[in-house]
Amino acid sequence: MQTRKLGNSGLEVSAMGLGCMRMSFGDTPTDKQDMLDFMHKAVERGVTFFDTAEVYGPFTNEELVGEALEPFKGQVVIATKFGFKHGENGPHPSVGVDSRPEQIKRVAEASLKRLRVDVIDLFYQHRPDPNVPMEDVAGAVKDLIQAGKVKYFGLSESNADQIRAAHAVQPVTALQSEYSLWWRAIEENSVLSTCEELGIGLVPYSPLGRGYLTGKIDESTTFDKSDIRSRNPRFTQEAIKANRAVIDLLERIAKQNHATPAQIALAWLLAQKPWIVPIPGSRKLERLDENNGAVNLELSANDLAEIHTAMSQIKVVGDRY
Repeated sequence: MQTRKLGNSGLEVSAMGLGCMRMSFGDTPTDKQDMLDFMHKAVERGVTFFDTAEVYGPFTNEELVGEALEPFKGQVVIATKFGFKHGENGPHPSVGVDSRPEQIKRVAEASLKRLRVDVIDLFYQHRPDPNVPMEDVAGAVKDLIQAGKVKYFGLSESNADQIRAAHAVQPVTALQSEYSLWWRAIEENSVLSTCEELGIGLVPYSPLGRGYLTGKIDESTTFDKSDIRSRNPRFTQEAIKANRAVIDLLERIAKQNHATPAQIALAWLLAQKPWIVPIPGSRKLERLDENNGAVNLELSANDLAEIHTAMSQIKVVGDRY
């Protein structure tokens, strides 16, 4: 597995990370032992970058990741997140956001225990909190870094001004935001250019469009009520059919490169900047191997130009949430 550095921070990880959310949250249930074995096999294949959050479950995903990766301390990088308000059953997006410094520090202590580590490798603010200045958020994480409880600071779904404000207090190592062939807002709102200017790595989540860009979803696909796509506007039958042009494009480029649509979608992301590290959310070995194969797939200038021209003429249907 090739490696990449997240911006100027010096944090080096596998060029393809692994999003762990769906192993225990937001999708059809899985067998715990299967997921533990799966993460072990991911490490064997060279994956060193794993992504979780306290809100996934809540808590159960961090516990799963912590148990799975405990044998590999010092060999892998685990990223987790803070920033959602805690209700009766723990943090949940519906309860609201909470990035007060005292809450950030409480979350860090709890995440350390669940992850079974002495220090959190990468600690993201999951979503901006309009009631807490970014300088205060960054200051709280700076305190945690100075205390030896966190190594690197990250943000998620922040805008350019928020990134700058936080970075001025504590250097931001990585920004996690949705970015894929069919969701490219960060190219237009100065977020991508701000990351480049400040030397911040980008970690795209949903790099395969929640599975749509694999080409394996069509109008006949149904989603269990536990699957977040069952409530997603881009996964109605109408939207799935309307967006078929994106899959046709990926299949055409894939055929030219003896690859799969998913590999083309991931290779396209990797080709955008050398400090981009996607985190597709695999749960099956064949999907993990397919996704990792994109790291060794180099799209030609003609491929990239063809994708750019075609996508500029395609209007993607459906909001992302």
